[in-house]
Amino acid sequence: MRTPRGMIAAAVLAAAGLLAGCGAPGARLAAATGSQGSRDAAMTTAIRGVMRQWSVPGTIVGAWQQGQAPYVRAFGVSNKATRQPMTAGLYMRIGSETKTFTVTALLQLAERGKAGLGDPIARYVPGVPHGKSITLRELANMRSGLFNYADDRAFQRAFDRNPERQWAPRQLLNYSFRHPLLFQPGTAFAYSDTNTILLGLVIEKVSGQSLRSYITQHILKPEHLTGTLFPAGAEFPSPHAQGYTNQTSTGAVANATNWNPADAWAAGAMISNLANLHAWARIVATGELLTPAMQRQRVQFLPTGMPGVSGGYGLGLFKVSGWIGHNGSIPGYQSLTLYLPSQQATLVVLVNTDIGPAYADLTSLIGRDVTRIITPRNVYYLPNP
Repeated sequence: MRTPRGMIAAAVLAAAGLLAGCGAPGARLAAATGSQGSRDAAMTTAIRGVMRQWSVPGTIVGAWQQGQAPYVRAFGVSNKATRQPMTAGLYMRIGSETKTFTVTALLQLAERGKAGLGDPIARYVPGVPHGKSITLRELANMRSGLFNYADDRAFQRAFDRNPERQWAPRQLLNYSFRHPLLFQPGTAFAYSDTNTILLGLVIEKVSGQSLRSYITQHILKPEHLTGTLFPAGAEFPSPHAQGYTNQTSTGAVANATNWNPADAWAAGAMISNLANLHAWARIVATGELLTPAMQRQRVQFLPTGMPGVSGGYGLGLFKVSGWIGHNGSIPGYQSLTLYLPSQQATLVVLVNTDIGPAYADLTSLIGRDVTRIITPRNVYYLPNP
């Protein structure tokens, strides 16, 4: 779901009709020959086609599939000024993929009895409109009805004035709480960063740690995800790609590399790289950090309520045509991390721009064209509403 700030992931799921009967360039060749070389060539052609159509500066793609050698490629440039080539090991901002880490942290704490998914948010965070009726589960599966603060015009103006500002979570929530509920809690689906900001505050309250510290200690370190971090502000480890956006007050293209992701915090501030996201795709989709009982709750994917749309959203995860994961968009960067349990396949896509079509993120277009080739019975596509 692209907001005016462009910092959250698409939250509606692929229509089956959009997935049928479509063939990316080279897909028929790959299917006909079945060779590794033709498969890789077809993917390369498809990726370059999306990049060319939408003037994407740089892209990193990794695809891992049983019976096939890994496909890991970097395309284009990481810096438009210097023309430095994109490489597969660069750090990238991952936007709303952060939600998969935040909700994993919440579920770990729920397993330890520190919080209950059926608890009202009012038990942990005061001042939430209808906080006695909104549960932690409804926040995690985007069914709270709370307005997305990123859609508030006053917030957008404040961000435009100073994209390097260090926001506090409560400041973000204030923009949401000015608005009435979109619907009664639990009765519908609406993707909102407000939900995950509140869950970040719950994690801090019940764990006694900062969200950054908890995720580092209980998720990143145990899984040896040394290339993933939750920044305190605008810091960005090197080497990283420059990121380009037109999410400015004038619509002019800007370099957003040093913009502060604190305006997304628990909903979108994290940084990672291809190797770590390859590992995380399986970890989060299979519930490696959770008990089987908690993972079963996590992957209860509820429908979005949109006509003709298949798949669903669980607790900080979506499912599209069998693929489980999340995508992310933040000014200058887009990402996609997916795992297909039936084939033990993984796909990761990273791009250093969020300038693309209104109807879908760039990573969704690449993900669609790649999965048409590698898993034609499980084609991923996530349109923007």
